[in-house]
Amino acid sequence: MSGPRLRPEEISPRDAAALAASGRALILDVRTGPEWDLVHLPGSIHIPLDEIEARHDEIEPAPGQDVLVLCHHGRRSLVAALALRNVGRQDLRTARSIFGGIELWSREADPAVPRYERGPGVLRIIP
Repeated sequence: MSGPRLRPEEISPRDAAALAASGRALILDVRTGPEWDLVHLPGSIHIPLDEIEARHDEIEPAPGQDVLVLCHHGRRSLVAALALRNVGRQDLRTARSIFGGIELWSREADPAVPRYERGPGVLRIIP
């Protein structure tokens, strides 16, 4: 059985984790401040989605590093990756969204990363 069909602007959590572990990827987290404070990947940088276009100059991948964008489930990160591809910077033209977000990352790439639920008035780690 094969996994989901990814868009060219997406990468699987397992592949993203491998790139990050090898130093060949910069993880950009576009979730809200409270989500970031609750749980985030070590070494990732945080710029909320609603600030991404104004703050893209803070994204500084090393030469040869991919920029991989993370959110909770993969929707906001896809929006951010597409926006970054269009800001006019060569080093962001290949930004990709991590499919399934930190939720799928926790399930498929690193179970030590806590899962959480988010909703109106709710933001908590899933026990």
